[in-house]
Amino acid sequence: MGWVMLLLLGGAALGGLWLMRVRGGLLTASLAALLVGASGYALQGDPGVAGAPAPGVEGREILPLTDARHAFFGNFTAAESWIRISEALARRGNGADSVGILQNAVRRYPRDGQLWIALGNALVEHGHGLTPPAELAYQRAAEVQPGYPAAGFFYGLALVRSGDRQGALDQWNAILAKAPPGAGWRPLVERGVAMLSQPPPHRAR
Repeated sequence: MGWVMLLLLGGAALGGLWLMRVRGGLLTASLAALLVGASGYALQGDPGVAGAPAPGVEGREILPLTDARHAFFGNFTAAESWIRISEALARRGNGADSVGILQNAVRRYPRDGQLWIALGNALVEHGHGLTPPAELAYQRAAEVQPGYPAAGFFYGLALVRSGDRQGALDQWNAILAKAPPGAGWRPLVERGVAMLSQPPPHRAR
């Protein structure tokens, strides 16, 4: 069953890329990423193992990373396959490998802002909070996509996950102040601001 699902997902991803008119080198890169993922599944995949959520971090309770990523970048991008592989490794407890595959990706595609953001997110997850390398990754994302607020938004999410709710709130309010009314990602930022404007939940001791 696991292989059937893998083939279906791979076909859906390729179909989406084709409909989006992804061609040439970008399509080749996407195919390579899918093949890397399939190889990883062949070597390490075990469809019989029950799923288990990663250890909780406050930022994940505010806004799931996957939902936020799709709001800013859509569901079918050249970077998506690399990110899914990284996330799969993180779920299996291979944090260093999760970071490593994205480091390889940004070396190959240094102008892809989504990959730099994903690297920042992976570094935050692996380091249990915002670190200088993660900050650098978000900064690089902002440099390759000037004017686009995705890097600033995910940096704010990293601040939440590091315990700096006010810093994240300031970051997201600044994004909203410049956001076009019809931006597809605007409701996500508004939701984050609304959540952070509420008192933090009390945790049971």
